[in-house]
Amino acid sequence: QVQLVESGGGLVQAGGSLRLSCAASGRTFSNYAMGWFRQAPGKEREFVAAISWGGGSTYYADFVKGRFTISRNNAKNTVYLRMNSLKPEDTAVYYCAADGWGQGSSADYSYEYWGQGTQVTVSS
Repeated sequence: QVQLVESGGGLVQAGGSLRLSCAASGRTFSNYAMGWFRQAPGKEREFVAAISWGGGSTYYADFVKGRFTISRNNAKNTVYLRMNSLKPEDTAVYYCAADGWGQGSSADYSYEYWGQGTQVTVSS
């Protein structure tokens, strides 16, 4: 089992920044590719970003390229999502997830473990 706990969400004005963190415990964190997903009210969950187990490969949804950066610190068992130039449409609950089989995927079914989510609200 891997337990994931997200933090760092909150209320921010459009154009502002936030850094989300996801702390992992349980099995060896460095064995897992990690992903961030989000779900806005009334919408389906969507892929945001992913990073391979070693951090050498990263993947982004088109709508966050150039604004968001995913990174990880395996010594701290933590993955981060730095979000800049936030827009009201970025408002959602953000979830981190762990994938023990791949190198990072945009498909949510690839991920075995999920956190509870952290709310991000961007005001206009």
